[in-house]
Amino acid sequence: MAKKGHLERAERLQGATGALATAAMAAMDEQLPWFGKLSAQDRSWIGLVAQSGITAFVDWFRDPEAHSSMPTRMFGSAPREFTRVISLHQTVELLRTTIEMIENTIGDLLPAEDVPVVREAMQRYAREVAFAAATVYAQAAEMRGAWDARLEALVVDSVIRGEADESVRSRASALGWTGAGTTGSSEVTVVVGRALESEPGSANVADLVRHAAREAGADALCAMQGDRLVVVLGGTSKPVEIVQNLVQWFGPGPIVVGPVVKDLMAAVTSARAAVAGLRAAPAWPEAPRPVHADELLPERSLSGDGHARRQLASDVYGPLTIGDGVLLDTVSAYLDSGGSIEATARTLFIHPNTVRYRLKRVGEITGYSPLSPRDAFTLRVALALGRLLNPEPGSTIL
Repeated sequence: MAKKGHLERAERLQGATGALATAAMAAMDEQLPWFGKLSAQDRSWIGLVAQSGITAFVDWFRDPEAHSSMPTRMFGSAPREFTRVISLHQTVELLRTTIEMIENTIGDLLPAEDVPVVREAMQRYAREVAFAAATVYAQAAEMRGAWDARLEALVVDSVIRGEADESVRSRASALGWTGAGTTGSSEVTVVVGRALESEPGSANVADLVRHAAREAGADALCAMQGDRLVVVLGGTSKPVEIVQNLVQWFGPGPIVVGPVVKDLMAAVTSARAAVAGLRAAPAWPEAPRPVHADELLPERSLSGDGHARRQLASDVYGPLTIGDGVLLDTVSAYLDSGGSIEATARTLFIHPNTVRYRLKRVGEITGYSPLSPRDAFTLRVALALGRLLNPEPGSTIL
């Protein structure tokens, strides 16, 4: 008898679904200001979900065990774009409005003895629907996260391969990239290092790098390329300082910071130098971490980087050949004498103070002081490359 009475109650509830759905839409329009601003198509999707939810509730009410998956399936009637039209918070508002409407309306649509039973069932059902809604949005977030990761990897790969164009700029913008950070600057640099091996279930390294970069005032795009982590930093003219805040998210080994370029379209220049620097960095075990790619010019040139060779020849050797060439002769004699000022002075038949003055001028002109062992090594390589690429003073460097 009890079962028969329950089925009869379910049939009466079934007959009220149309009125409940209409009342639900009216309540949404009246109580939720943002609902009326949606397009007609979006409102129809939401109405479809509401109708599906009420119908699913009736089926569940009739036999909860046979229809235990109803709360989850009710969202199946909404297109994938549903989660982009309204937020999770707005979905909760819709559910709350619909449930309150049903609780306030069923007294006018059902006999008095049915009302307490239906209200109790609605409370149980609403809890399941809330979990189902959270699941839908969680899945949508996971899908969007996976898509963003693929898109970000594509953008970084285009920068590395020198294929950055307007489509890359557009894709980066879709990821929230402004390239300005908090400084308003559009300057960009590329950073390359070994990837950190993360434990299963640990936070995504790229997410951690992006967060740390934002905390330091820069914008960031990240991608794993095999065992290599590539970070494109935007909005900073002092990238080494920014990267010092990111070191913990790189694996062991060198971290190379490419030169600063004007924008994302020119980032291939920075990427090329950074990648070449990472390849050459093992030749300088004492290199700082992070290290600027330009600090690795001699190692890069020795490893076959033609850009580094031309840069040393044009920016270091070239200025020393201007004029009468006494600076070139002096630094050559100084390096050949093993770094002895007195020996250099005897070789050139000049006073030691003149040698000191000329060496100081070499440092001012080239940025490398012959008195520093590291800079002296760079000068030695630059002089050798300059003589190979520019054998005649004043000739064009190839």
